[in-house]
Amino acid sequence: MTSTTPPRPLVGIFWMLVTGGCFIMVTALVKTMGPRMPAGEAAFIRYALGLVFLLPVLGTLRDTRLTRRQWALFSVRGFCHAGGVILWFYAMVRIPIAEVTAMNYLAPIYVTVGAALFLGERLATRRIVAVVLGLLGAVIILRPGFREVSGGHLAMLFAAVVFAGSYLTAKVLADEVKPAVIVALLSIFVTVGLAPFAAADWIRPTGREMLFLAGVASFATAGHYTMTLAFAAAPVTVTQPVTFLQLVWATLLGVIWFEEAIDIWVVLGGLVILGSVSFITWREAVLKAQITPVSHATKV
Repeated sequence: MTSTTPPRPLVGIFWMLVTGGCFIMVTALVKTMGPRMPAGEAAFIRYALGLVFLLPVLGTLRDTRLTRRQWALFSVRGFCHAGGVILWFYAMVRIPIAEVTAMNYLAPIYVTVGAALFLGERLATRRIVAVVLGLLGAVIILRPGFREVSGGHLAMLFAAVVFAGSYLTAKVLADEVKPAVIVALLSIFVTVGLAPFAAADWIRPTGREMLFLAGVASFATAGHYTMTLAFAAAPVTVTQPVTFLQLVWATLLGVIWFEEAIDIWVVLGGLVILGSVSFITWREAVLKAQITPVSHATKV
């Protein structure tokens, strides 16, 4: 937001609701598609299909002049994000949707820690408490020693870490490169980064799988676009609490469509994480120095 644009909270809330719906459709399509296709291949096809949405910014890309350092940063970000996407696809078809959704919110917690370690941001006592609470939420969800922690759970834990690395790199680039270039080059670098993983374990996709992945690319792109509309209309302190509903929708989708049982511990842990992220976001908005990404910023 800028000082010349009056806030429109109801419009911002509406677009954030649409954003949540788009991202829920992403998870539903991937989950419905099933585990037949390797995660690396599914992620590669999703991003390759998504390259068509870069056509409007080809002129901007062509006119952009990047330094060797910036190319290196884009490479690092692409590598991190590609790894996160593979892990996310792997987890989505192996653990309940509500657990994937709740654990995906850990990325902003890791970003807060990473910003303090690598970007020199101050980690005040209140933020430290919020970070600890966010990690406690993850423990509540996983309950190690009381339930089996599967490969899908571990994949989501690591996915949140590498997504945080992707965001921190973008944070550095945001001060130097146009936002459209950052988004476009992320798609290109992730597609290139995923190609070797896809080639290493390639199976012939069915028409149904291609249709589903085209839907994933479309809904993911639409979700990122409507999210920008939400941020343009209202402050993040208004739109952030709306992301709570995505956990509710994910839980209901799991119960109704995939016949997944409601796990009260997952809901409780997710609410603890979301509360922690919302507090950090609110504090940074008050201090006018946002570091932590909004909850959807690391979505595929």
